[in-house]
Amino acid sequence: MKVNPKSNFKKSKMMNKEINIDKNLEKIKVCVCTLGKQENKYAREFVEHYKKYGVDKMYIYDNNDINGERFEEVLNDYIKSGFIEILDWRGKYLAMYTIMNDCYRKNSEFYDWLIFYEFDEFIHLSNYTNIKLFLNQTKYQKCQILYLNLVCHTDNNLLHYEDKPLFEQFPYNVPNHKKGSKKLEIKFIIQGGIKNVTIDNVHRCNTKLKNCNGYGYGHRFKYNVIYTTEPDTKNYYIDHFYCKSTEEFIGKLNKGDALRMSKEYTLERIIKYFEQSDYSDEKFNMIQKNVNFDLSKYKHLYSHL
Repeated sequence: MKVNPKSNFKKSKMMNKEINIDKNLEKIKVCVCTLGKQENKYAREFVEHYKKYGVDKMYIYDNNDINGERFEEVLNDYIKSGFIEILDWRGKYLAMYTIMNDCYRKNSEFYDWLIFYEFDEFIHLSNYTNIKLFLNQTKYQKCQILYLNLVCHTDNNLLHYEDKPLFEQFPYNVPNHKKGSKKLEIKFIIQGGIKNVTIDNVHRCNTKLKNCNGYGYGHRFKYNVIYTTEPDTKNYYIDHFYCKSTEEFIGKLNKGDALRMSKEYTLERIIKYFEQSDYSDEKFNMIQKNVNFDLSKYKHLYSHL
């Protein structure tokens, strides 16, 4: 059988190209900074998702109750390997902004990009299997902050937790007719090595920095949350499992929040839940049994959603 020398030349050229890409990727360092409380059910799914995308390191701020669950129970192998570092933030209240600023301050000089996503937020890059290739695109080279849209998933009308991966339990995105689907919130990835960075919002960062969306374009600010000029919900976005099952949503309410805690905020979260998932009296009654105020007074705010 004759060997086509041109064909071999093409193959070797492609292999050299791939090797060069790999060498370039080794120079790029990416980490995830996140805060977690009562997240053990899905912690491995979250960690494995980002490890598969080529993230170098994950810093988990353990915000569980003093005597609550520990990440070591489900992530010990990743901790021993050095992929995960656990930081003790147990028992602290309203800690979100503190840990975001702490993680950036301590690690920004060691990483080219830092990702600030939570345990229910999974990045989706349709054309890339490696996040470093994605971030290394020419269109992002002038960006200091990259904003991606949150694409929310419904509760799939599940009342109770099932021992299955998130993507199996809750495969459906919020449909267009739902009010919540119009709220295309943003989360950011920020370049390392930037001086005088102050993070005071989970959705946005220092407005003086050069920023862009998935298309590489600049974006506009609206109220206190960022909406991109041209949201990309097909190619590059974040799968957001805000609701999960009704039982798990109740657990979310009961564990408190790392940003703020009040009756008004609890109601705001319940409204958001029904914006993203179908209303039913059964869900309403389950939630009512687990909050310490009368939800029926506010039923008109969400029963029609």
